[in-house]
Amino acid sequence: MVWLRRDLRLSDLPPLAAAASGTDSSVLVCFVVDPRLEKSSGERRLAFLFDSLRELDDKLDGKLLVVRGRPEVEIPKLARNVDADCVHISEDFAPFGRRRDESVADELGDIALEATGSPYLVSPGRVTKDDGEPYKVFTPYYKRWRDHGWREPADSSVSLKRILDPSDVTKSGRIEIPAAPVELDLPAGEDAATSRWAEFIDADLADYDSGRNDPAGDSTSRMSAYLKYGNIHPRTLAADLSRSAARGSKGAQAFLRELAFRDFYADVLYHWPHSLWHNWNRQFDDIDLDTDKKAYERFDAWKAGRTGFPLVDAGMRQLAETGYMHNRVRMLTASFLVKDLHLPWWWGAEWFLEQLIDGDMASNNHGWQWAAGTGTDAAPYFRVFNPETQAKKFDPDGEYVRRWVGDVDADDYPEPMVDHKAEREEALRRFGQI
Repeated sequence: MVWLRRDLRLSDLPPLAAAASGTDSSVLVCFVVDPRLEKSSGERRLAFLFDSLRELDDKLDGKLLVVRGRPEVEIPKLARNVDADCVHISEDFAPFGRRRDESVADELGDIALEATGSPYLVSPGRVTKDDGEPYKVFTPYYKRWRDHGWREPADSSVSLKRILDPSDVTKSGRIEIPAAPVELDLPAGEDAATSRWAEFIDADLADYDSGRNDPAGDSTSRMSAYLKYGNIHPRTLAADLSRSAARGSKGAQAFLRELAFRDFYADVLYHWPHSLWHNWNRQFDDIDLDTDKKAYERFDAWKAGRTGFPLVDAGMRQLAETGYMHNRVRMLTASFLVKDLHLPWWWGAEWFLEQLIDGDMASNNHGWQWAAGTGTDAAPYFRVFNPETQAKKFDPDGEYVRRWVGDVDADDYPEPMVDHKAEREEALRRFGQI
């Protein structure tokens, strides 16, 4: 039996290969819609999830079993229905996933819960210092990560004849894959991921090192959502990138570094679970933050893209309209919330997760702490992004701002809600207190 979670594909899927390793064994492939995750996921993430499941079901000729409920109840019940001797999964390293899997393993009893592979190039816990301690800074982690290396993509091709038809093994509990709550511009699924990656390799990889900082050009890969839900494994990307990097491609080297950041933040969360919603660096817990009624009013203006700072507003409006924001602008909008408005970083992190298609807890929340200066490898607390300087450097012709804000000289465009210079000094004063 294969229980899918963040691995919604059929190729390079080690749990499927492991489940089908027996010569005559049949395999049940299932997914559990957990009401807890439905409740905590934004509409766009749910839409991408459900669209991914629909494509996967089509690839399996309708043989994907989808049920709704608590996994510790549903998985053991299914496993016993098909007389499974093992339930195969990709290992989950996040706090919620680890607790869930421990509960499922307990309820399975004599039936093994076997983890094969993970959603990462190098699984959390594998890259450590010589003394076995985890890294707290990215650069030395990255060097050791490169030295560690990763496996080649796995062959998980399995005949559909060996996939059990759910209607033959269970008469109740199966649900139709839920309709997507919103329509997305980004197509979901394994085929879309493969197609998008090929397009990026051909058109944008060569210039990625420099082009990735241009929000108007938007030559980024847009692979983050596909990686989030495992429509494609980073091994597939790394296989292409390594060949290009070996030929001296700076774009490929820069992209590999971004995959390393993804692994690094997952590793940080694995070793310091509290850092999901609390400062990794606890010395900043006592910093003075604004949480009164006016703070919430400023938060609402930030969410609506009505701060009066064009590049900040462009990013927030892109997010609200599309479920995506260019990474360079994510850093600016995060810095503005924390350093100019003096609001808690977790307010912004939660809003991003609600809006983003690619919302990944480890990357999102640790990225926010990087901007706030409270996490591992954080930007120094005294680094405060200047919205006007960032606009001149990364959107010099105003193309990105015009696309999402329009005419900033129009009568209905707001005046700047704060004096950036004064708020920078106030942020430094508050940090200086601790």
